[in-house]
Amino acid sequence: MNRSVIHTDNAPAAIGTYSQAVKVGQTAYISGQIPLDPNSMEIVAGDFEAQAVQVFENLQAIAQAAGGSLNDCVKLTILLSDMDNFATVNEVMARYFEQPYPARAAFAVKQLPKNVDVEIDAIMVTAE
Repeated sequence: MNRSVIHTDNAPAAIGTYSQAVKVGQTAYISGQIPLDPNSMEIVAGDFEAQAVQVFENLQAIAQAAGGSLNDCVKLTILLSDMDNFATVNEVMARYFEQPYPARAAFAVKQLPKNVDVEIDAIMVTAE
């Protein structure tokens, strides 16, 4: 099996027993990203939109480190602390993806790591 661990300093370091991503063949499994600034490892300041932007920036950095882009993502899972933020996450997502969009699931959950309002993971398939 051709399995490799993906790491980039352009996304937050893992804060637990996981890797930023694991790539098997052409498929990369990107761990859930929260709105941590990769330089300070602190939650970004601002409203929900600022948090969502940081999450997509983190996902984008890991996708690039894995040899692809967000447009190579085939599946996202979005976890929200409040479904009232669903429209905003859709609007922010549209800035980062081109059609056809990946498959996606969105859930409201009781609590997320570090009490953030959003976490997103991804599955990506690259050309190489």
